[in-house]
Amino acid sequence: MYLTKEEKQGLFEKHGKGKNDTGSTEGQIALFTKRIAHISSHLKTNKKDYNSERSLVMLVGKRRSLLDYLMKKDIVRYREIVKELGLRK
Repeated sequence: MYLTKEEKQGLFEKHGKGKNDTGSTEGQIALFTKRIAHISSHLKTNKKDYNSERSLVMLVGKRRSLLDYLMKKDIVRYREIVKELGLRK
């Protein structure tokens, strides 16, 4: 598995409210960003893997909707997470 339990907990601890807070918006966005990066690197070597390509598009859409929700809810937290993760916009 590309993402171990410890890495995932570290991700949620850094971006969420704690290592067990897997439902926070920032934690979910960080997890999706990590998964998107992994699938993108996979698709660079496997160009005809259309199932992974579809899952990548779906993940990007989910992350976008979470970012839109966070922007409406709290613009300061939105700007922080975009800056931390290096997302454009």
